[in-house]
Amino acid sequence: MSELAPIVTIDGPGGAGKGTISRMIAERLGWHLLDSGALYRLTALAALRKGVAVDDAEALAAQARALDVVFAVEAGTARILLEGDDVTTAIRSEGVGGAASQVAALPPVREALLQRQRDFCQAPGLVADGRDMGTVVFPAAPLKIYLTASAEERARRRQLQLQQAGEDARLSTLLEEIQARDARDMQREVAPLKPADDAIELDTTQLDIPEVVERIETLLAERNLSDQ
Repeated sequence: MSELAPIVTIDGPGGAGKGTISRMIAERLGWHLLDSGALYRLTALAALRKGVAVDDAEALAAQARALDVVFAVEAGTARILLEGDDVTTAIRSEGVGGAASQVAALPPVREALLQRQRDFCQAPGLVADGRDMGTVVFPAAPLKIYLTASAEERARRRQLQLQQAGEDARLSTLLEEIQARDARDMQREVAPLKPADDAIELDTTQLDIPEVVERIETLLAERNLSDQ
């Protein structure tokens, strides 16, 4: 896969900063961005809207293959359209996130979305954000990052996000949800959440976003990837 274009994979649990960091790195490099989690969230949201059970593997896989999705950028703002409906905010809800974690554990769904994810690999390069980008989807990527942070810090970050959006949530409840999602993601039989053997692990608990971006840019330069 990396013969087509250089790839940087950024994996890790929810709340570690993957999304923000991946967007910033892709923008600075002028590369494409794959938010693989969005594909699972879209599959889960479509299932919830159509009354498909989140444990009906075959029905979900068929739905995943037929997703009518558009990733668009307008005036510098990323938007995600599902069957023409702007679901950029909807897919980030806690309910959809929980359902996506269940959906992502189903082998037929993962298989249905595998090639769709690999098709994002195009010149000049790709930053792939997810949970199995370096282990399964792009195992030959020349740079693999695994971002993590303590569950407590990730719960605190999520609470702050919700508060900024005008929503309220108890920290203890968010912590329980994060721990449950981590357990599902790490214990699933297919493509469990874990660092690739050759991944570089960065704990972001005590790091701010500019510090993480700077470290990844240094790694890119060391591998002569940032000038491709």
